[in-house]
Amino acid sequence: MTPAGELLAEEIRRSGPIPFRRFMEVALYHPEHGYYRRPRDPFGKTGDFYTAEQIQPVFGALLAGRIRQLWRDMGAPADFQVVELGAGRREMAQAFAEWPYLPVEIDSGVLPGQLQGVVFSNEFFDALPIEAAAYHKGAFRQRLIGLKQDRFFWMEGDVASQEVVEYLHRFFPPPEEGRFYEANLEALRWMERIARSLRSGWVCTIDYGYTRAEALRFPRGTLMSYRGHAAAEDVLRDPGVRDITAHAHFTALEEHGAACGLRSVRLETLAAALLGAGEEEFRAALTSGSPAEDVRRRLQLKTLLVGMGETFRVLWQHREE
Repeated sequence: MTPAGELLAEEIRRSGPIPFRRFMEVALYHPEHGYYRRPRDPFGKTGDFYTAEQIQPVFGALLAGRIRQLWRDMGAPADFQVVELGAGRREMAQAFAEWPYLPVEIDSGVLPGQLQGVVFSNEFFDALPIEAAAYHKGAFRQRLIGLKQDRFFWMEGDVASQEVVEYLHRFFPPPEEGRFYEANLEALRWMERIARSLRSGWVCTIDYGYTRAEALRFPRGTLMSYRGHAAAEDVLRDPGVRDITAHAHFTALEEHGAACGLRSVRLETLAAALLGAGEEEFRAALTSGSPAEDVRRRLQLKTLLVGMGETFRVLWQHREE
């Protein structure tokens, strides 16, 4: 069993079955044994997955171009700042170097007060620990994690908390017997933090996910695990050495953001967002002075527009002073 698995197993032996949120929290973010806290780099060719931020420098150049447009539209304020949530290896720091740049991690760092600028995130909300539930016998019930012969397994618990039930009624179509659900309460709390911080500017959220209507496509939920660039539905296996994700719920981000004062402007594909940078930014992003590097950059652009570009979406939210 993995070190994170041993910690979880001991907790279950001591206190009984645990909520999936707790399992995901330890598996990903335990200070020593969590997936994102271990010394091994999970990104890139030798890791478990790519993110758009690894498709550099094209991704960074085009996103910086979009943010530059926003900065100009705001009158080019001198105190404009870019905050990145879940910045990881800081791949975007160079792209955003023309403005003060602040990385904020999921379990450390504080958003600045009275921020004027952009709060940016890429695959941040899909990695937040979620509450798992099932609709059974006319009620939302917790999905808990038990332990048998040193193996973790799913089991049904009591009726879900009021907060979870309210989330599921608020952001999903009417419940159906036997379906699995995910409530990302942490995402709502992050939207509240962002709204308290952002005095004037934009929230740019890049992720894969679904809307309320599209939730019907996922009767078993969206939880997945990744290792060695291979996806698996078994999210309980090898905690701490596999990534675990749950699709971002864009309707929840939009509607809760609006309730906090963040007006939803547009939900679009990543390809559309990058194309919006304009012809001049495209030429600059694809030109390096080296023929071999220019070819590499064109291949990066193809990946961003044709592959990731249609899978990932960008949510733009705005707050005026």
